[in-house]
Amino acid sequence: MYRLIATLALLASTSFAFVHNPSISYLSALKMSEAPTAPLTLNPEETACIFIEFQNEFTTEGGALYDAVKECMEKTGTLGNARKVMDTARAAGCTIIHVPIAFEKGHSEIAKEPYGILAGIKEGELFKAGEWGSEICDLMKPAEGDLVAKGKAGLCGFASTNLDFLLRQNGIKNVCLAGFLTNCCVESSMRSAYELGYSVYTLKDCCAATSVAAQDATFEHNFGMFSVPTTSEEIMGAFKA
Repeated sequence: MYRLIATLALLASTSFAFVHNPSISYLSALKMSEAPTAPLTLNPEETACIFIEFQNEFTTEGGALYDAVKECMEKTGTLGNARKVMDTARAAGCTIIHVPIAFEKGHSEIAKEPYGILAGIKEGELFKAGEWGSEICDLMKPAEGDLVAKGKAGLCGFASTNLDFLLRQNGIKNVCLAGFLTNCCVESSMRSAYELGYSVYTLKDCCAATSVAAQDATFEHNFGMFSVPTTSEEIMGAFKA
């Protein structure tokens, strides 16, 4: 567990951002997405809301990582906002996809000598399949008609799962991302979605990191390069437009 705590501390203190240096002209070519000037509109039939790791280990008191994200969740209203987006999107006809992470007993999916955040997960025996910690929390439980991506045993929501298959089978062009951790699994999934050709929207007040500073830095410096950063209110308005 100590390695996980150390890794989470690193995530909390690091922005992974480009540092602007006026003498390096090529940085001026990098473009960050900004909030749309006109009201955002999305066709619900072509839009999926993807909820990443809304599981008890993160979301619920008693979960192994709850204390690590509690402050950020409370500051952003993560759970309440995500629930409102899920209900609104479902009613509008969007595709709802839950992306949980889970490991079998012994975490044999992870290398024998792992490093980084996966080392901490294995050492702490977190997100064990079939146990309370890996269950999707009560507030965000899948409803009839929702989809649940299978196979997530790493950071990216696409790499080891059937998520891309589910999206393409349902004719999805737009993906709206919410979940945990902002600068880990959400960011990894955002980058993959961008490279796979989806139009990507990241919901700042529906995500959480291990510190508010890490949350803010990730959205300020990284997310605009690979998505349109937005909020729950803006995205719910886009479904209704």
